[in-house]
Amino acid sequence: MTIPRSFGTHSGTFHADEVTACALLLLFDFIDIQNVFRTRDLCILEKCQYVCDVGGIYDPRLLKFDHHQATYRGELSSAGMIWLHFKEQKIITDEVYTHFNKLLIHGIDAHDNGRSEADHGICTFSNVISNFVPIEYDALEKDQDDAFLQAVKFTLGHLDRMLKRFSYVQSCKQKVLDAMALKQKYLYFDQALPWIDTFFENGGENHPALFVIMPSGSHWKLRGIPPTSFDRMKVRVPLPETWAGLLDEELKKVSGIQGGIFCHKGRFISVWEDRDSAFKALKEILDKEHL
Repeated sequence: MTIPRSFGTHSGTFHADEVTACALLLLFDFIDIQNVFRTRDLCILEKCQYVCDVGGIYDPRLLKFDHHQATYRGELSSAGMIWLHFKEQKIITDEVYTHFNKLLIHGIDAHDNGRSEADHGICTFSNVISNFVPIEYDALEKDQDDAFLQAVKFTLGHLDRMLKRFSYVQSCKQKVLDAMALKQKYLYFDQALPWIDTFFENGGENHPALFVIMPSGSHWKLRGIPPTSFDRMKVRVPLPETWAGLLDEELKKVSGIQGGIFCHKGRFISVWEDRDSAFKALKEILDKEHL
């Protein structure tokens, strides 16, 4: 008899893929955390509604998502299998599926299947989850299970924030498109909002905008736009070299603009006291560069 809203996975050391699979099912309200079972006892696993990363079966119709059997030759881990299942069942949109795959799921799948190599100094999400595993190799089963649930709760929080952030970016999309439609040498927003992903997803590489002006707390910022989505540390037109690294009175004096607060030494962003000052800075650059 199946236990409703239950999740089964293997006992012992855990990895990011089954932790994430469990967290995804919790996030979309398909299982209850009190019905999470970690075991290799097939009698118990057969009673679980969802079984991930154990059991030797990949069959979404049966809600079984294992990738270790020789008959499976794909590149997904249990995390990717659950995520694909959500897409195929129309639980998520194609846009959400692609976004999460790009930022998280694909990396978890690659790590678990040995397709990714860690560079020195780079800590992946899979590395973070592995640090939840008890340090002692002979840790008690209860300690392993408690650590697994800690990792799941951590991952659930991360996924929840990712989903809310994605939804927020989507809610601001039309404002970005409206600003782009003006085809000006700058994008102007009267509120702080996420713009860069929407910009490049909608032809930003070929857009004439060179700068962005928007509020930044109680101040305003003038920021250079990158040439492409992949070169975000670069800008199409840098801020004046004479402004680089200047603060307050120094920036006011050199720029001749009374609202100067800060210009980054990398010459990609500057902060101004008010909207008018930011526009004066923009005009100064456009006139100087004959743009």
